[in-house]
Amino acid sequence: MNYLNKVLTLIMVLSISTISLYADVKLPSIFGSHMVLQQNHRNPIWGTAKKSEKISISIANQTHKAIADKNGKWQVKLDALKAGGPYQLIVKGNNTITFEDVLVGEVWLCTGQSNMAMKLQGNPGQHIEGSQETIMNSSNSQIRFITIERAVSETPLTECKGNWTQCNPETVGNFSAVGYHFGSLLQKQLGVPIGLISSNVGGTPAQAWTPNNIIETEFHEFKTDMQKEYTQKTATALYNGMINPLIPYGIKGTIWYQGEGNRWDPEQYSRLFPSMIKSWRDNWAQGDFPFYFVQIAPYGYNVKGWVGVQQAQLKTMLTFENTGMACINDLGAQKCIHPPRKKEVGQRLAFWALSKTYDKDYIIPSGPIYKSMEVTEGKAMLSFNHAPIGITSMGKPLSNFEVAGADGVFHPAQAKIVKRGTVLQVWSKDVSKPTSVRYGWNSYFEGSLYNTAGLPASSFCTDDWDTIFKMEN
Repeated sequence: MNYLNKVLTLIMVLSISTISLYADVKLPSIFGSHMVLQQNHRNPIWGTAKKSEKISISIANQTHKAIADKNGKWQVKLDALKAGGPYQLIVKGNNTITFEDVLVGEVWLCTGQSNMAMKLQGNPGQHIEGSQETIMNSSNSQIRFITIERAVSETPLTECKGNWTQCNPETVGNFSAVGYHFGSLLQKQLGVPIGLISSNVGGTPAQAWTPNNIIETEFHEFKTDMQKEYTQKTATALYNGMINPLIPYGIKGTIWYQGEGNRWDPEQYSRLFPSMIKSWRDNWAQGDFPFYFVQIAPYGYNVKGWVGVQQAQLKTMLTFENTGMACINDLGAQKCIHPPRKKEVGQRLAFWALSKTYDKDYIIPSGPIYKSMEVTEGKAMLSFNHAPIGITSMGKPLSNFEVAGADGVFHPAQAKIVKRGTVLQVWSKDVSKPTSVRYGWNSYFEGSLYNTAGLPASSFCTDDWDTIFKMEN
């Protein structure tokens, strides 16, 4: 009998423990001590508990109540808070969870593939310029970040793994180099806490970051891969595992560095990329939040599809609302797909945010973007946007220009800046009547066209988009 009593007692204890565990209030890992909540926004706080359990959420002299539904889920929205802190966020149910050192400021999602994932300390055998000095001087309690662990899933997950931490020399080396430099410049200019969420996986195409409803309705060609084993390259796999668990955490916007993984079909990417952006905005239900991205850098030796991806990205910026593109045609490394100058990349993304999101009108966010062309006496005369006081070669010879006539055959061309720096004149002795001009039409080239803010021009072609996507590099 003693043995039987011990067994029954053990069963009862395990049952009570299981019930207790089920009853505990729990929040996803995107919430934690040291996190940053988005200022001036009704931040959703959500989690799980026992069915019908009463939940209380408190922060900064406000308290909100919730009752877990039949599936044990609950959610509240905080009243909007101004930048500041630190605060305690206290969640009470049958148990109590307290998050310490919570700040309120600006929260940005940093995502994409390897060039966004690349750590400030560098990759094995690949360096980041100035990384050691940057790490040494990185202590800033007003910058917080979280790196989401890689997760591939066939279905949308509600939980992810990662921990918020303060920015300091002991922690920052393992965070995204681009994300850090973006956030650091924002923090200096805005003077408020900055929260950075890094969710990236190297070697991944945009379809892996796109939800299933978009694949089902717009990109059926990816469904065959979805019926095979799920990998980091499978459509929806990373959206399910690494983006869906973050929704609807309050964010200000997104920065994105990806494109190399879609060079196989640039025209498709020109449709997929904006569809992906729209799906994120729809699912977050925060309106058309800013989405700023990096145009892929020059690389390699006549890599097919490379310039096409650059054009797909340029088209997205020009045709899709509240987007911006950081051009890095002056930062490429011909033999390395991971350019080491990440500080400039992060800062150029920050220029977009500061200028367009935070209304710093004195900041020019972009290099010259082709606007229009006229032909005068056998020479093409090109005008540009984002060059308010003109264009310049920054002391370099103008190069990598080509001109075509009615036959569509491009010839190397000469270029000259005229009309007091406002117009680019392009011509070739082989083309008497130019009909189109293109610039930087190779997977690797060294940019030579800038605005007076020192920002480089994107590669471009004056033809229509249908014609552009039919061109080879």
